[in-house]
Amino acid sequence: MDAADLADVQVELGDMHDADSAVVFDPQGSLLILCVATTGSGDVPDDAQSLYNSLLSTPRYLGGLRYGLIALGDSSYGATFCGGALHFETVLQDLGATRLGEILQLDAMEEPEPEQAAIRWFDEWKKTAGLTQ
Repeated sequence: MDAADLADVQVELGDMHDADSAVVFDPQGSLLILCVATTGSGDVPDDAQSLYNSLLSTPRYLGGLRYGLIALGDSSYGATFCGGALHFETVLQDLGATRLGEILQLDAMEEPEPEQAAIRWFDEWKKTAGLTQ
């Protein structure tokens, strides 16, 4: 990504480890990209539990939030593939947020260069979000 592509956009990069629902709540509307792995049997990973549990325990209407979702998983786990991210998808949809574009599901068994796939997805997502032409 070229920095000039997002020259007029304020970008914050954060770790979900200590985040709560206030991170995604913006009554004026905002854009969010979540990158979520899956652990165990389709579970939200430990470092994302705080944010996920906060969304569940203190729900707020997120109608102004538009988001993209990158899901990391391993298809050899079958029905629980990318389950951690799909849990976030469900709660964000239930709270009124709008997903832009398709969910990028990166399969550890199939994707030799996940970073390159994520960059291609992000280039399309920026267009969908109206950030580039």
